Amino acid sequence: MGEDKEAILKLVREYHRGQAEGEFVPGRTPVLTSGAVLDEEDRAALVEAALDMRIAAGPSARRFERDLARYFKRRKAHLTNSGSSANLLALTALTSPQLGDVRLRPGDEVITAAAGFPTTVNPVLQNGLVPVFVDVELGTYNPTPEAIAAAIGPRTRAIMTAHALGNPFAAEEIAELARQHDLFLIEDNCDAVGSRYRGKLTGTFGDLSTVSFYPAHHITVGEGGCVVTNDLALARLVESIRDWGRDCWCEPGEDDRCLKRFDQKLGTLPQGYDHKYIFSHVGYNLKSTDLQASMGVTQLRRVEEFGAARRRNWRLLREGLDGVPGLLLPEPTPGSDPSWFGFVLTVEQDAPYTRRELVAFLEERRIATRRLFGGNLTRHPAYEDVEFRVSGDLSVSDIVTEDTFWIGVYPGITPEMIDYVVGSIREFAGVPR
Repeated sequence: MGEDKEAILKLVREYHRGQAEGEFVPGRTPVLTSGAVLDEEDRAALVEAALDMRIAAGPSARRFERDLARYFKRRKAHLTNSGSSANLLALTALTSPQLGDVRLRPGDEVITAAAGFPTTVNPVLQNGLVPVFVDVELGTYNPTPEAIAAAIGPRTRAIMTAHALGNPFAAEEIAELARQHDLFLIEDNCDAVGSRYRGKLTGTFGDLSTVSFYPAHHITVGEGGCVVTNDLALARLVESIRDWGRDCWCEPGEDDRCLKRFDQKLGTLPQGYDHKYIFSHVGYNLKSTDLQASMGVTQLRRVEEFGAARRRNWRLLREGLDGVPGLLLPEPTPGSDPSWFGFVLTVEQDAPYTRRELVAFLEERRIATRRLFGGNLTRHPAYEDVEFRVSGDLSVSDIVTEDTFWIGVYPGITPEMIDYVVGSIREFAGVPR
């Protein structure tokens, strides 16, 4: 049987090598903003898990969790079915009664950026908490420590914000703010795996951090995410809430790891109620599968390679577009080394063209564009009837809503494609190469 499997996997690798993409044809081949970059080992890993019929979480999931924790130099990583679920788990864990007086309670405030993706904000609302929106700065598109400090009020209990498009926020300073004010810090690291701030990986500054493995992100398993922490008590809460809210920590199919499965009394249940069916949290089933995790194991081996390609593409765009009138080019946060998610551009107010005109030109040339996610989230219909607070004004978030977009730097983009993108933008702006 083992020989049969190896023969099949050999054929899978040969099949993958036969799927080579054609040459780049400017104006015909799309230059995407993002996408999965998969090799024959990813395909073979996925097929091997399928051959073994590992359709639930199993050995690959446990290995991927260990590998992720080791990569981030954290004690625990828990896989889940998406980065959005990771954000929900991380925030919900902080509401657990098991945290006692420090737990987050309905009505407590959580500071976050107004310009971003809704899944950083939605867990706040889903837990009955109040988001406090702060503005971002042009160029880095992150909130500053000063803006966050000014937003702290008597009911503020946590900070939850994302590293914008892979560009780290000032994580060390914001983590210090959180310590000074006894606040929890959750890093939404979904767009920034491999980024560093003051020499440390993003995702290692907060009490909890989250990652997404959607195809657009730095590594992918198709659909998936994880929560990373150095705090074993918080890790246990994340695991419980992810796994239906159960009190038991046995793996699926495992029994009595605690050696007291029928010897406990919790809540008002009868003495000795089966611990596998005792629930200590209002939870969900947000687990991942071995099919997904098997590919995560192989993808993680390439995370530095992918980051180098993203940095190269970003640098080529930055150098090629320098001096184009009417465009505000992005800047890394001082002290950071971003593993860029995208190359963000803002059309300036006095530009001789509009964002809409430039985007239409690029899209016509099959150069894909994306908005900076939701722009100012407070302007969306989803948040018209929810309670939130705004600290300061959101003027930059409004500029982002009107005038900002981004183009791709992911590893599937070649220098030839970058040259085409740069040439197209310079041609549109009437600037010779």
